[in-house]
Amino acid sequence: MFTGIVECMGKVVEFASLDTSESGGNGSSLTISGAEQVLSDCHLGDSIAINGTCLTVTEFTKDTFKVGCAPETLSRTNLGQLKPGDAVNLERALAAGHRFGGHFVQGHVDTTAEIISVTPDGNSIWFKFR
Repeated sequence: MFTGIVECMGKVVEFASLDTSESGGNGSSLTISGAEQVLSDCHLGDSIAINGTCLTVTEFTKDTFKVGCAPETLSRTNLGQLKPGDAVNLERALAAGHRFGGHFVQGHVDTTAEIISVTPDGNSIWFKFR
């Protein structure tokens, strides 16, 4: 579970469509840098949301981490279009028994929608989806 509140911004180091390394699992992988803030208490197998999508850490250093990306994840998110240098939103999964701001968010994609209108409203924006 996540709060939906971005903890920090990271940068894409690499998107590998076929990662044959042990941590790549012979599938697609994404490596992110600038992530020291969300890696301070990280363990292999932990969940980190990238642009709101829950993904599993398969490798990490002090500042970078790698996640695997299933074909369904790539077809329903923007993760497959990311290029080196692109900024991404990062958030660690919630720890039980701690206060949190925001909401309970699973980070799992339920569906996709088409944006049919965008309307500015003062300091916010209304989106209409189909």
